[in-house]
Amino acid sequence: MKTEYAVAAAAGVVARQRLVVIGNGMAGMRTVEELLKIAPELYEITVFGAEPHGNYNRILLSPVLAGEKSMDDIIINTREWYAANGITLHAGDAVVEIDRARRIVRSEKGVEARYDRLLIATGSNPFVIPVPGSNLPGVIAFRDIQDVESMLNAARDHRHAVIIGGGLLGLEAANGLQRQGMSVTVVHASDSLMDRQLDASASALLKRSLEAKGLRFAMAAQTTEIVGDDRVRAVRFADGTQIDADLVVMTAGVRPNIALAKAAGLYCERAIVVDDTLQTFDPRVYAVGECVQHRSATFGLVAPIWDQARVAGAHLAGAGHRRYVQRATATKLKVTGVDLYSAGDFVGGDDSEDLVLRDPRRGVYKRVVLQAGRVIGAVLYGDVKDGAWYFDLIQSRTDVSHLRGRLLFGKTLCEAGA
Repeated sequence: MKTEYAVAAAAGVVARQRLVVIGNGMAGMRTVEELLKIAPELYEITVFGAEPHGNYNRILLSPVLAGEKSMDDIIINTREWYAANGITLHAGDAVVEIDRARRIVRSEKGVEARYDRLLIATGSNPFVIPVPGSNLPGVIAFRDIQDVESMLNAARDHRHAVIIGGGLLGLEAANGLQRQGMSVTVVHASDSLMDRQLDASASALLKRSLEAKGLRFAMAAQTTEIVGDDRVRAVRFADGTQIDADLVVMTAGVRPNIALAKAAGLYCERAIVVDDTLQTFDPRVYAVGECVQHRSATFGLVAPIWDQARVAGAHLAGAGHRRYVQRATATKLKVTGVDLYSAGDFVGGDDSEDLVLRDPRRGVYKRVVLQAGRVIGAVLYGDVKDGAWYFDLIQSRTDVSHLRGRLLFGKTLCEAGA
């Protein structure tokens, strides 16, 4: 199937259209990369990014904080890459207005760029819990390179860190700050760490392992105030107790960054609503990443965002045969010495069954959730070598009824007995 671009190119009548990308992060730039694979000459591309850098891998901020990687290690697209691909980059200059009637965007620094197609990839904003003291110096989020630099600076001069939020990002921040020499307490509102990715048993094993590394936890704790004058000095809870804090890191979730889209009159609910082609209600405007809502779902992991980028890139290139389909996602924790893997629907329902293996001596826990003879979810702790295999079974919806008795013992044993 020839794209519109290919047909026009063959006729020798290609006029370059103008594509403006709002957001210089992973989702937007991956979409541009996918577009360039198919139709590298179709657009004049202009990119606006709020941060004064090229595109970098936000997922690897945790290893940078832990001292395992440098800033240079996580750069995906250098400024030379933009130049080589003829892309105009306005780094450190966020877009503040979309004029859909005139098809123009305007930036903080007064730059105006006209578009034929617009791609919005504004990501998300960290949720800062609205308690007294949340705006004190020493209270930060964990979303970008500047946040990592702030944490590294704090670790040089201060001792006590409190992480508010015991999810994936919070635990990675806690590990990194501890590796930088700080005394770290993780405050979590529920009884179980990583409660969106783990069941209670795996969560308990994780907590025990992290405590053995020296991390402290305040579970089922409701933060009511961040105490301090010219800088944070403590965190106070609903029961009246408090703990010392020179640094507070908010990792209690994110909210899709949709203010710009809403102001432009694009249809938004929790996020910017898109169809299966990642197109908004305005056919000239596409959106990808953490700022979008597709069939009532929003997204925070990289795998679905890569899928969105492939679809949006193809449609922007005129090869409009792809559709975005939501799939199961997998989670790993980037903490040295902790092996943890979670995928799919680990909660299950009335018509599902759990296969569970516990080996306390080895610190191993496995739970595989079956429904109608197919794997729909898996939680692995301590032994994760078969995580990708279980994930493949989830995605392929393979009937594993004949493997039920061996399923917990992994791929090798199952294939040997097949």
